Amino acid sequence: MMNPFRRQLWVLLFLCLSGVFPLGARDAKSLPNILFILADDLGYGDLACYNPDSKVPTPRLDRLAAEGMRFTDAHSPSTVCTPTRYSILTGRMQFRTGIPGVFSGVGGPCLIEKERLTLPGMLREKGYATACIGKWHVGMSFLDKEGRRITNQGIEGVRQVDWSRPIPDAPVHRGFDQFFGTVCCPTTDWLYAFIEGDRIPVPPTRPLDMRTIPDHPYSKDCRPGLVAENFHHEEVDLVFLERSKRFLETHVKAGPGKPFFLYHSMQAVHLPSLPAAAFQGKTGAGPHGDFIFEMDHIVGELLDTLERLGVADNTLVFFASDNGPEVTTAIHMRGTHQHDGAGGWRGLKRDQWEGGHRTPFLARWPGRIPAGVTSDQLLSLTDVMATCAAIVESPLPNDAAEDSYNMLPVLLGQQGERPVRQFLLQQTISLSLSIRDGSWKFLDHRGSGGNNYSQPGLQRFALQNTDPEAPGQLYRLDRDPRETTNLYRQHPEIVSRLKAQLENDKQRGRSAPLRGQTPASK
Repeated sequence: MMNPFRRQLWVLLFLCLSGVFPLGARDAKSLPNILFILADDLGYGDLACYNPDSKVPTPRLDRLAAEGMRFTDAHSPSTVCTPTRYSILTGRMQFRTGIPGVFSGVGGPCLIEKERLTLPGMLREKGYATACIGKWHVGMSFLDKEGRRITNQGIEGVRQVDWSRPIPDAPVHRGFDQFFGTVCCPTTDWLYAFIEGDRIPVPPTRPLDMRTIPDHPYSKDCRPGLVAENFHHEEVDLVFLERSKRFLETHVKAGPGKPFFLYHSMQAVHLPSLPAAAFQGKTGAGPHGDFIFEMDHIVGELLDTLERLGVADNTLVFFASDNGPEVTTAIHMRGTHQHDGAGGWRGLKRDQWEGGHRTPFLARWPGRIPAGVTSDQLLSLTDVMATCAAIVESPLPNDAAEDSYNMLPVLLGQQGERPVRQFLLQQTISLSLSIRDGSWKFLDHRGSGGNNYSQPGLQRFALQNTDPEAPGQLYRLDRDPRETTNLYRQHPEIVSRLKAQLENDKQRGRSAPLRGQTPASK
């Protein structure tokens, strides 16, 4: 018989290997690869695994949900793209920079401060190879012939660029080893050219000919910018796919055992909806439906590449969206195809209501994350950084990831029903804020915070304002998920408490607890 001491050693080893107790400092070879796929303007109801009434087939994402964990109360930190991307990459809400709006051209600078710890930078310190492929949209500085930073974000700014000069604050200066992609929205924002590293190998030389863009309700979002010879609007996401596959293949061949972090940031399904030729007419839900279908295919190709390279079982995959569905998309998809990209939630992209920021969030990690599980834990995309820090056992300093919570216990099925987050902050393009506490949601402003629902097209989606004179809004989501009844005046004590908490989180510069402390003692 095994003596008691040896039996205890075997039990301890089992617990360590099973993840109940950490083994201590982990070397790079024992760490999981991380693939983070970020869709653009994809709503909660755009995927069949979230919306049984979806008119667009999404078989690969449905399968990803079945193989991992599907979150039903996950949120982008903002209702628009630039602030969300800043928050993902830093674990910090972008309103803390004091800079509103989004980028639309070559007028930088990068919003991520030079000395700030980033998600890829943290992982690189732990031995990861890091790559960003696709849309950046957190700002870059372009220089003119005198070496001065260009501030004009329109076509005049693009014309001023000295293409021989490197970009001083590109993704490769913010924690990524490699970058291939675009400065802003790939097929919308003035500069239609690919960046590699910190340069544009093929600069734009001709104005965009709008006659080359398909004519349909989802194609009117192209600004009249300058185009490079190797840039084709309908092929952008397939180019991004090939570059991500190339990174994976090259990395696994050259550095077997070295972990990687790949941030694949899609154009899909941001307007203009320009699906590649192979996907046109495939869904019966118009060009935007075809674009969603192409996005789903791209996710499948990335997952298949992991399988083919033999690294799928040791790769944590995250899939999310940067905000809710676009206005034009929603108007035409609902009117023509009876498809609700917001999935029944009130609001759209730019709105502080749920449809503007409640998005899909899927996670798969074979053998670690239970398969086919649904979680109603409150989650923000800011939480990816603290979660990854826990995975790689990287202690975060208190001047980093100030709005990021560790969701690893939820992913591993160890949290139960105990909430990780008590509060959730959200922001709009104008830096208007809201805060969640359980089912209570306080909007510290009037109206949507974004879209004007008196405009033609949106009027049909407007709900009656039950308290137009109230300076803010209070909703109870468990009883009123569509945010139809403003309870601001009925519950002044809750308004006062949530507003005080919001002000406290603003003044403290963080909403997450200080490291090493519990949420109750923050």
